[in-house]
Amino acid sequence: MPTYEYECGDCGHGWELFQQITAGPVRKCPKCKKPKARRLLSSGGGIIFKGSGFHTTDYRSSTYKKAAAADKPSGDSKPKEASKEASKS
Repeated sequence: MPTYEYECGDCGHGWELFQQITAGPVRKCPKCKKPKARRLLSSGGGIIFKGSGFHTTDYRSSTYKKAAAADKPSGDSKPKEASKEASKS
């Protein structure tokens, strides 16, 4: 079920409401109780595609893949050194 944003045209109070898609818009403001509420257009929740199997991740350009590989942290020895020192004690 989506979360809808509302705003009162009279008092300016804004709120979010979790309701079914098939439910009609709320008209009564919970703050001033006047029938001046209206549903706002919002961007909604974004969809994030992670992993393989998605067009956005599988068909990237080679320049994007090279830049992403350069941004990945290398497996430096800091965590390994800490574990070696702990085993010495």
